[in-house]
Amino acid sequence: MDPGGIIPHMTILRHNAPMSKTNNTDLPIGIFDSGVGGLTVLKAIRTELPKEDLVYLGDTARLPYGTKSPISIERYATQATAKLQEQGIKLLVVACNTASAVALDALQQQMSPLPVIGVVDPGATAAVKARAGGSHLVLATEATVRLRAYHEAILSRDPGAIVREQACEMLVSLAEEGWTDGDIAERIIRRYLEEASDDGFTPDSIILGCTHFPLLKDAIRAVAVDEVTLVDSASTTAAFVRETLEADGACHRSDTAGSLRFLATDGATRFARVGGHFLGEALAPDDVELVDL
Repeated sequence: MDPGGIIPHMTILRHNAPMSKTNNTDLPIGIFDSGVGGLTVLKAIRTELPKEDLVYLGDTARLPYGTKSPISIERYATQATAKLQEQGIKLLVVACNTASAVALDALQQQMSPLPVIGVVDPGATAAVKARAGGSHLVLATEATVRLRAYHEAILSRDPGAIVREQACEMLVSLAEEGWTDGDIAERIIRRYLEEASDDGFTPDSIILGCTHFPLLKDAIRAVAVDEVTLVDSASTTAAFVRETLEADGACHRSDTAGSLRFLATDGATRFARVGGHFLGEALAPDDVELVDL
């Protein structure tokens, strides 16, 4: 990385040969989302596994996935996965709550025998582990709330749990504009938490069920009661990725920092501008390679 914080453009490497556990350790981890929100997951994986090469695909031409039918979401997700397979990857992370809820089984079949990890199950597991038998508030988008993915994932692990899901569309806009702290952010968060608790519901945990929301973690913590456990699905997913690679003996054997590549299906300039907020470092449009699916 140069002193200005710009990530250099990476040369495309393609690996189309079949992969096995004995020869895939040097291949990158593939990550995809409908847009830039999944960059919070990439950032968490980079922190957890700094030596791994990462390639990220944002399907920005077709976002948001949440307004599409399940058939379309599955088709888009399998096409994005196929593009990452062309690059040669050893593990796929579905850094999109909607795609994780709708298409995870199909993607696991598509990538078999390589692992596919979504963002819903790690977050649900972490919440149950932190507060077994507790009350859980999921802050998410309307699409994720409609799909009830976290609700089902938590209850499958802890039938005695109570789960409430709150759609928080304005938090997505705050994250993309970089308005992640201060009075405006805290007032909007407080309004959402009050709506979720208007009948006396008191959560033991708050799950950040949208990949945009880790940017607002400090503001949510400032508004929430001290006793509540905050579950960041980005960091829990990153920990699960590390555990999976370690169990498979597939960690990158290198003493140097891993590389980053960014692919998008539209809007390199916007991807770079908004993506910089999510990464916490500057991106230039030239750092983003436009691809067709």
